[in-house]
Amino acid sequence: MDSSRGPDRAKSAGVWIEQARLLLDHIESTQMGAIATAASWCANTIAQGGLVHLFGSGHSRIPLEEMFPRYGSFPGFHPMAELSMTFHTEVVGTNGQRQAMFIERVQGLAEVILSNYRFGEDDIMIVFSSSGRSAVPIEMAMGARRRKLRVIAVTSVSESMASEPTHPSGTRLLDNADLVIDIGTPPGDAMVAVDGLETPVGPGSTVANTAVVNEIKVQVAEILVERGIEPTVLTSSSLVGAERSEELFAEAYADYSHRLARVIDRGADR
Repeated sequence: MDSSRGPDRAKSAGVWIEQARLLLDHIESTQMGAIATAASWCANTIAQGGLVHLFGSGHSRIPLEEMFPRYGSFPGFHPMAELSMTFHTEVVGTNGQRQAMFIERVQGLAEVILSNYRFGEDDIMIVFSSSGRSAVPIEMAMGARRRKLRVIAVTSVSESMASEPTHPSGTRLLDNADLVIDIGTPPGDAMVAVDGLETPVGPGSTVANTAVVNEIKVQVAEILVERGIEPTVLTSSSLVGAERSEELFAEAYADYSHRLARVIDRGADR
């Protein structure tokens, strides 16, 4: 082999990136109205001192952490990630993937999770699930609506509709939401067919979910500022200096703690 040559360019090079662009184009061309509605609801909740609760199992945990807490984010969003359904790096054995996939299909678990909280009348729930067919995300939406929370489902309509519902109710996540944001990923999530390989590779839901949550986040920030409410944004010291960065983190954590204490301090009374 001639080591002076660079690696041969794979025929699939750039295909996933192109598919990701198409996903973002889909979101921009078809979902901005729904995203604007979601941002308006979220801004109203945060302005009233409430929380936007976020739930996702499996890799749908990723948009929760993308929304808050990280640089460029602010309090008012409550990520609800159950480690038993989202801890994947062990793969096999204790805490393995088989258990995680089993647990997210367990009926009744969502109600146990929700029973830890006493939600505010202005709170809302965003549930992320690409397939929208697992029991726990569906029942999180159902349970939130029983508690009078408006529910936003972030899901793939095409993937959700590609198979029959498996939940005993005969419904999917999108059937239990007040607003649906369609991330546009294909059935199975993976987007690239490779010659000689039976099944496609390269899932798209992470980039789509990330785009949705950041679009919501930015629009919420603008709405709040227009109302005279300046959100406390977690910001790197490289941008504002170490002292100001520490101040912003402390203020944001205090704000978040105050909001969260309101919904969990009496949870055991339910």
